Amino acid sequence: MNFIEEIIEQDLANGKNESKVHTRFPPEPNGYLHIGHAKSICLNFGIAKKYNGLCNLRFDDTNPVKEDVEYVDSIKEDITWLGFQWAEEHYASDYFDQLYAWAEQLIMDGLAYVDDQSQEEISAGRGVPTKPGIESPYRNRSVEENLDLFRRMKAGEFPDGSKVLRAKIGMTSPNMHMRDPIMYRILHSHHHRTGDKWCIYPMYDYAHGQSDSIEGITHSICTLEFEIHRPLYDWFCEALKIHHPQQIEFARLNINYTVMSKRKLMQLVRDGHVMGWDDPRMPTICGLRRRGYTPASVRNFAETVGIAKRDNIIDVSLLEFCAREDLNKVATRTMAVLDPVKLVIDNFPDDKVEMLNAVNNPENPEAGTREVPFTKELWIERADFREVADKKFYRLTIGGEVRLKYGYIVRCSHVDKDADGNITAIHVTYDPETKSGMPQSNRKVKATIHWVSVAHAKKAEVRLFERLFTSPDPDDCEEGKTFIDYLNPNSLTIQDGWIEEGLTLENAEKHYQFERIGYFCIDKDSTPDKIVFNKTVSLKQ
Repeated sequence: MNFIEEIIEQDLANGKNESKVHTRFPPEPNGYLHIGHAKSICLNFGIAKKYNGLCNLRFDDTNPVKEDVEYVDSIKEDITWLGFQWAEEHYASDYFDQLYAWAEQLIMDGLAYVDDQSQEEISAGRGVPTKPGIESPYRNRSVEENLDLFRRMKAGEFPDGSKVLRAKIGMTSPNMHMRDPIMYRILHSHHHRTGDKWCIYPMYDYAHGQSDSIEGITHSICTLEFEIHRPLYDWFCEALKIHHPQQIEFARLNINYTVMSKRKLMQLVRDGHVMGWDDPRMPTICGLRRRGYTPASVRNFAETVGIAKRDNIIDVSLLEFCAREDLNKVATRTMAVLDPVKLVIDNFPDDKVEMLNAVNNPENPEAGTREVPFTKELWIERADFREVADKKFYRLTIGGEVRLKYGYIVRCSHVDKDADGNITAIHVTYDPETKSGMPQSNRKVKATIHWVSVAHAKKAEVRLFERLFTSPDPDDCEEGKTFIDYLNPNSLTIQDGWIEEGLTLENAEKHYQFERIGYFCIDKDSTPDKIVFNKTVSLKQ
């Protein structure tokens, strides 16, 4: 049990909120969700499920300049993919009329005023935490004048940036968010839902708590950076005398070798450093999905990381471990050769095609088996052969033996080379009495290698991914550098490989384990003529 659940259980025991639990996930639709959001999704939806409560999806769409329906749709797709379903779908824009009415109420109560100062003047007037700020020269306008100006702001009489509505709290608090914060600003911008109805828009700190209140949220769970905003959240609810949810903060998720800032992720996309928001190297949920991560692996990662009160950095290897744990159970086994060299079985009949029985998933007997063609010429991995090898190399070498997966034991006799000395073919003989499953197949060799039939294999494009950044903390830049300077030039390698002929686009939703190599999935760039595979994660760390 984490500290948030302890708070909730105490509230339930005391009968607070009529012993109900109602959470929400409130993203701003100005970008794609990332793995940090996945932690918040799992927490909010998970708590609602655990305590038989509800969890809303509410879009914080109060800034029309940056928001778009594209992001709304992607957020809903990501939440659904993770395995959650919201109880109610809302938008902060649903409440614009009520928020405006409450703003007028605060004006009439002497708790809000219209300020004509520029943003620069307001910032300068707030001062620093150790010294009181300077009151605005417009702070003592009459209620009547403030109402008139605010209504004219709403009517569109004033240009952008010329006036704002501020809460009248005080200018002495060491918490800068409490120094007469801005509630409304003028933005003559088209909104993706309300069109051109509004030209004034509420600030997040004003809209957020009131939206929670309207929806009857009991526990408003936020990341730690909103802890300093909580006094203002409480102040608005108390000043308006409305339902007051409890805001609780937890540590946000930070992972090494990546960035989580939407602004920085946007820059990576905008400047073409990645293939898009769903680039498999990105920490976005759609990027993880395209790379082949499963919903269960992301949920398990969020649960393993846990809920803390202080920020820390999680090693990305933990996320990869969670992927392996789940993929090992669900991935279909197949053979693929990424760096091929030809293996010729000299004593195997030239035209013979023998069908061998291969296991689809040893972790799941219900996955069944498949047949793979075995022929005289096979592709094997170049790294599985050495002409000269030390005692620690157990794979194929001249005079040495290995087992071919699902097939026979072979012994190497010699190699063919081109004029430059490059190996073009490895010649072996096979022992027909050593087929897997035969009694004689119990003869021991120290290594088993995978292969595909030259005559039956299909060529595929394979994309191999490494860390997107070379630095464990690309946000911590040396003087004169930005996070872009730490991009890994080798984060993507594209090469051709040979795959089993049974791998087709009809199986595009499946996860695969390329035996002895790693976990892979079929990418959306695939065509009937060429399948593209993304490497999800290696078999071992």
